[in-house]
Amino acid sequence: MSDLSDQKNITPAAASYDRPEGASLEQWMNTRIARYSTRKYDWDALKFQADFDPKYRRAQMRYVGTGGTGVASDANTVPSEHFTFSTMVIPAGHEGPPHLHTDVEEVFFLIRGKLKVVLVTPEGERFETVMTDRDLISVPPGVYREEINIGDEDALMCVMLGAKKPITPTYPADHPLAKIKR
Repeated sequence: MSDLSDQKNITPAAASYDRPEGASLEQWMNTRIARYSTRKYDWDALKFQADFDPKYRRAQMRYVGTGGTGVASDANTVPSEHFTFSTMVIPAGHEGPPHLHTDVEEVFFLIRGKLKVVLVTPEGERFETVMTDRDLISVPPGVYREEINIGDEDALMCVMLGAKKPITPTYPADHPLAKIKR
């Protein structure tokens, strides 16, 4: 059993946004910039879905954290304590399968393209909408979401999740992806 004097020597972990000791403002800020020129599309982040059915092929380009795809780490991103931010490209005719985040809201901001977004509650209540350039939707936790590219070109969207490392999403129990091991 430790006494209170031992607890005084415990240093709390620094937040990822804290300035490193001895770093100049320039050095610190350069660790917090993610340039497009240093990003690349990660077609493997959700490859297990595309391997099951090619219509699920899409790519993530990470900027802040690793997102909700299940990628364990990416040293080429800006660290964050409270959210993730990436872009996602969904080729024409492809889709993001229905999935559920239990712990975070997820925001989709469509930069270009045309997506049909289908939302379904666990009780079966359904809502559909079509998003076009510069439309945004915020999906609460506990609601299934599916994004289908109904346009003739790649859809490009920003995706933001409200946690540093969201719980890996799940699929509806009757969806074939629910039975696949990652």
